[in-house]
Amino acid sequence: MYAVVRTGGKQYKMAVNDVVRVEKLPGAEGEEIHFDDVLLVSADGGVKAGAAAEQSRVTGTILRQFRDKKVLVFKKKRRKNYRRTHGHRQHLTELRVTAITP
Repeated sequence: MYAVVRTGGKQYKMAVNDVVRVEKLPGAEGEEIHFDDVLLVSADGGVKAGAAAEQSRVTGTILRQFRDKKVLVFKKKRRKNYRRTHGHRQHLTELRVTAITP
């Protein structure tokens, strides 16, 4: 059984006991979190999508809140002596999927 969930403007495929990294969600370590924006659910040999999957729910437990590795962005224009370096660290939430309710 698996589900496709939308959170943080992205879509994630989740199954029970999967550890997933998503964009930062509010909550502390050990708290339970629910995803109601389910796009697709595969259960009992069939697949439900769209309006049929709206009643579905995915539940998970927050394992940790952390920041990802730094991503460096470097801009350069040749022969103009223009160079800029910019760094970014994304805030992420790591969670374990505990249940998928079809």
